[in-house]
Amino acid sequence: MVIADEGSTANLRFAGNTLTTNGVARSSRLTVISIVGQGVGVVSRSAVRPDQLADVVAAADRAAREAQPSEDARPLVPGTASADWDRAVEPTNIEVFRDFAPALGEAFAAAEASGRRLYGFAEHTLTSTFMGSSSGLRLRHDQPTGRLELNAKSRDMARSAWTGVATRDFRDVDVAALDTTLAQRLEWAKRRVSLDAGRYETILPPTAVSDLMIYLYWSAGARDAADGRTVFSRPGGGTRVGDRLSDLPLRLYSDPAHPGIECAPFVVAHTSSREESVFDNGLTLGSTDWISGGTLSGLVQTRHSAELTELAATPRVDNLIMTGPEGGRSLDEMIADTRRGLLLTCLWYIREVDPQTLLLTGLTRDGVYLVEEGEVVGEVNNFRFNESPVDLLGRLTEVGASGQTLPREWSDYFTRAVMPPVRVPDFNMSTVSQAN
Repeated sequence: MVIADEGSTANLRFAGNTLTTNGVARSSRLTVISIVGQGVGVVSRSAVRPDQLADVVAAADRAAREAQPSEDARPLVPGTASADWDRAVEPTNIEVFRDFAPALGEAFAAAEASGRRLYGFAEHTLTSTFMGSSSGLRLRHDQPTGRLELNAKSRDMARSAWTGVATRDFRDVDVAALDTTLAQRLEWAKRRVSLDAGRYETILPPTAVSDLMIYLYWSAGARDAADGRTVFSRPGGGTRVGDRLSDLPLRLYSDPAHPGIECAPFVVAHTSSREESVFDNGLTLGSTDWISGGTLSGLVQTRHSAELTELAATPRVDNLIMTGPEGGRSLDEMIADTRRGLLLTCLWYIREVDPQTLLLTGLTRDGVYLVEEGEVVGEVNNFRFNESPVDLLGRLTEVGASGQTLPREWSDYFTRAVMPPVRVPDFNMSTVSQAN
């Protein structure tokens, strides 16, 4: 098997209401996966010239002959071909910001006039992945990925707020609306309120929900669950597939065809691990439920782990969607219906404490606000939190309307997410943080 990834990136970076840098870059990576018997050799190199191809293949062959038999060895996926297999690669370039850049300039002017300073970056990548195998596979996928991260600070740098969006092409990014949101948050922060650590009714916006649910998704490997290593392990053996995780009719799923967050509709595995197998390369991906009606309905499976767990083969898909009951309210409507509670904007520095419960810890950042009688009345101090996203699902009292969002913590790795705002009656702010 051979996987060729041709990548291109365009970016803008800015600070203090001024564009600081812009640039474009190209990259290429060739991965050769050689199979000799049940031994697998993988060699991956960047910027391979045509005259170096034979050397890469020979190195993969040597590695395969020296390798121990692979327990995940399975017949290769039968050959299918993409209609646009041989279409020329069209890299992204700075023109992707044609409409966005003037709007950003207008936001700089508005911020300067109002005493705000904007910092951040816009980045667009386009990766064309080609996969071929000796079984006849000839598959291609072009993946555009864009993100904007925008941070606003008061002129004295004492107040800070963040927002971000994911996009495929920057044509749907409303910079003025994002700047208006940041201006409102900086206005809220003019009043400071000190709160002690404790459990508070808390509204988490989609970006914070995505950070927690993505970590849950990354921890949902069937093999580890079957081996008793994770929160999805059933006491006494097996997995918790079929267990109810929430009384609300929550759905957590992936779908490579979901509008706005489309991703590769087939498995692309550069190497084997407990959660992916090179033997599954080219396997068709479809809509896959991980949680359905509040019940755990699937875990990330290779064909090999599916045989061990006696469950369906459900490989990982590169997006994640969460929905709640129909008629979910907007974030603003949820705030308006809050007697007293906290509004988070984003989470930061998330780390795992206990895999058996999926207990996570992390910090709040760039704005935690106090809500009283449906109004935001000021900014409170930052906290360290301790929460398990699995346990959290069982304590939610409201799930709002879902929309596309950008995770703050994981935006370097995972940008394709659709999430709702949620209400938690007792979010655990374990200690006060001195982060400012």
